[in-house]
Amino acid sequence: MASSDDDEDLKRAIALSLQNPNVGCAGGTAHEAISLDSDSEPEDKPTRLAHNVTERELSPVSRAGQGLLGLDRKQMERERLARKRKAPSISPPPPRRKAASDPPVALSPAKEMNTARTPAVTAYEAHSGINGNGPVFLAGSTKKTWAFGHERKGDDIKLEEVLQKDDLNLAVLSSFQWDIDWLLAKINTKTTQITLVMQAKDQATQQQYRHETAAMSNLRLCFPSMEGQISCMHSKLMLLSHPNHLRVAVPTANLVSYDWGETGVMENMVFLIDIPRLPSGQRTTADSMTFFGTELIYYLEAMGLEHTIVDSIYNFDFTATKDLAFVHNIGGAHAGESARRTGYCGLGRAVKELGLATEQSLHIDFVTSSVGSLNDDFLTMLYLAAQGDDGLTEYNWRNPPVASRKQKTLQEKSQAKDGLRERLRSQLRQCFQVYYPTHDTVKDSTAGSAGTIWFQSKWYNSPTFPRAILRDCKSVRPGMLMHNKVRSRDPNAFVFTSRLG
Repeated sequence: MASSDDDEDLKRAIALSLQNPNVGCAGGTAHEAISLDSDSEPEDKPTRLAHNVTERELSPVSRAGQGLLGLDRKQMERERLARKRKAPSISPPPPRRKAASDPPVALSPAKEMNTARTPAVTAYEAHSGINGNGPVFLAGSTKKTWAFGHERKGDDIKLEEVLQKDDLNLAVLSSFQWDIDWLLAKINTKTTQITLVMQAKDQATQQQYRHETAAMSNLRLCFPSMEGQISCMHSKLMLLSHPNHLRVAVPTANLVSYDWGETGVMENMVFLIDIPRLPSGQRTTADSMTFFGTELIYYLEAMGLEHTIVDSIYNFDFTATKDLAFVHNIGGAHAGESARRTGYCGLGRAVKELGLATEQSLHIDFVTSSVGSLNDDFLTMLYLAAQGDDGLTEYNWRNPPVASRKQKTLQEKSQAKDGLRERLRSQLRQCFQVYYPTHDTVKDSTAGSAGTIWFQSKWYNSPTFPRAILRDCKSVRPGMLMHNKVRSRDPNAFVFTSRLG
C-alpha cells in the first residue's frame, strides 16, 4: 500500500503535468535551447518519466479511456513510484569497443504476437562492433531490421544497435506509429534529450499530447505543419547525436516493436550513415555543405524542428555524403523552386545532382507495403524522376505552352512530346514492376494477416489500375512479411522509402 508521502508525490506530479501545455514541446519556454552538440547533455538527475502502455499497435488516433498517446498519467505515476520503491539494479554497460567501419557500400539509388522475445547476444553481435559506441557506418549502409527466430548474417540491425544509447546525447525521432513505453525503455532517459516528431493536425490534439508528456522533463514534441489538405505525417527519420558523431538513420519501420523484428513477423530496412563531429570551434559553411546535408537541413526547417538543433548540423563533417542524396516529401502545395526540391520532383533533381541523369531506358523494381490508386500518369512521373527529370516534362505535358507567332513550331514540339509520352506509357508494363504480397503469401506468413500492409480492392479493380506490373513479394527470411520499400538487382538501383500511390 502506498505511503502518504507517495500519495503526495503522485498528486504533485499529476498537478504538474496539467499546469502548462507548453512544457515538453519544441520551443516551449520551460526548456533551454538544445542542440546536437556534445556539451548539450542534460544534468544527470532523475526524471518524472514513466509509462504504462500495453503491448499493442499504437495508431496516431485516440483510444477510449486513454490519452492520445495511450498514456494514463495517473497510472504512470503510480508505476513510477512502485519502481522507485523496488529500486531495481541496473547492469553495467558493455565495455567500449573499437569502432569498425563498414566497407564502402553504394547507396542503392500483422498480426502482432503478445510477447516480445529477445535471444542472447550472438557471436555476430559480440564481435562485429555493431553494439559498441562510436561511428560504425562512416560510408553509409543499408540494413534489414533484425528478426526474432532468424539467424543473424551481418545484414541486419536491432533498434538498440541503431540508437547506441550508452553515449546518446540527443535523439530526434520521427514516426507515424508509436509505442512510447517500448521506445523509451531503449533510451537512457536520464541523460538523453529526446524530441519526438509526431502527427497532430489540430491544436486540440497537440495540446493533449503536450499535457500527457508534461511530466517527462527530457522530452519535447515537434508537430510539422498539417494545414490545408495534408492528412498524414508519415515521415520516418532519426538524428542521433553522440560525442564523436551524428548518426542519420532513415528507416521504413515505425517505432513499434513488431516493425523492429521483436515478434519475428515483420521485416523493415534502415539506411544509416555516421557523420563525424568537427573539432571544437570548426563548422561547415552553408556554401561548402554537401547536397545531402543541404537538403537534410531544408527538410528539418520545414518540419519545424527547433532552430538550435537545425543549426548544430553545421558542427559535423558531411564530406562522406558527397555521393548521396537526401530526398524528402514535404506536405502541402509548392510552387517554383520549392516544388522542384521535394517529392518526385526532388527525386529527379537529386538524380541529376548526382550525375545519374539519363535518357536511356530504365528498369525499376519498387517494393512497397501499401499500394494506392496507381495509374499510368503516376508511374510516368516516377519513371521520369528516376531518369533525372525535375518535373518540368510532366508539367509541360499537362500545361502546354500557349500559341504565339511561332505556333507551328510549338505544335511540332507538342506533337513530339505527345509521341514521347505515348511511347513511354507503352513501355511502362515492361520497365516498371511493383512488388506486393499476394493473398496466399500473407495467409501463409508467420503473422497470418497483413496488419499495416494495405491495398483496397476498389483500386485494383479500377479500369486504370496497371495490374500487369504487380509481382508477388516474399522475404528471403521464410514467413516474414515485408514492410520494406526497396529492392535492388543492381548496385546502382535507387532506394525508395515511401508508400506507392
